[in-house]
Amino acid sequence: MHTFEDVTPGETQEFGSYEVSREEIISFAEQYDPQPFHLGDDHHAHYDSVIASGWHTAAMTMRMLVEEYLNDAKTLGSPGLEGLQWRTPVTPGDTLSVRLTFGETEPWDESRGLVTQEIETRNQNDETVMQMDAQVLYSRENS
Repeated sequence: MHTFEDVTPGETQEFGSYEVSREEIISFAEQYDPQPFHLGDDHHAHYDSVIASGWHTAAMTMRMLVEEYLNDAKTLGSPGLEGLQWRTPVTPGDTLSVRLTFGETEPWDESRGLVTQEIETRNQNDETVMQMDAQVLYSRENS
């Protein structure tokens, strides 16, 4: 399990492959973000197709982070994030992946350390669809 001391600032990891379906986009929107351009083809005159909610994109990103990285790290949650941006709409058939770059590290207390992570979600064309900077607490080796 990765601890605070295992993090190398500047290191980048890429992982995940998540294909987004039209049905999933609409289902998420119906439950959590029922804006017209997320709900179906007759509601998206400004876009070429239905587009995923940004919150859905964040949830898909989190799933990839958990499955591909966080399950093998001794993380203790996050006190917050900054700079959340949805840069390119996610549409049915897009395949998403994550690029995680470790930034600054600082001891938080005797048992935890804080790591800044730049998280980019990218589509199959290598376009950034979402990015954010997260602060993540890690267990320290001595705890």
